[in-house]
Amino acid sequence: MASQDNKRKFLRMMVNSACNLKIVDDVSSRSLRAVCKDISATGMSIDIEEKSVEMGTMVNVHIESTNSQFPSLTADTRVVHCKEVDVNSCNVGVEIFVLSK
Repeated sequence: MASQDNKRKFLRMMVNSACNLKIVDDVSSRSLRAVCKDISATGMSIDIEEKSVEMGTMVNVHIESTNSQFPSLTADTRVVHCKEVDVNSCNVGVEIFVLSK
């Protein structure tokens, strides 16, 4: 029997790709490099070298394509969860609300 975590409307595609983030929160607007672990039709899982990111924070994600047959991806997203990985990094789940090429 599938666990609750595996009962999703959209399958996840493992990508493990470097990405550029622009985080916009109450404190500042900052850019950083991260790793997009997986992506689905409605969201992404991203590893970030920061202690945490507040839920609801707006994040612009850009993944540069390494293949000329596939376009680069840019998405405006919102943080829906943040899990600590270690003292200086976290895994952030984001919901995609605007997707562009």
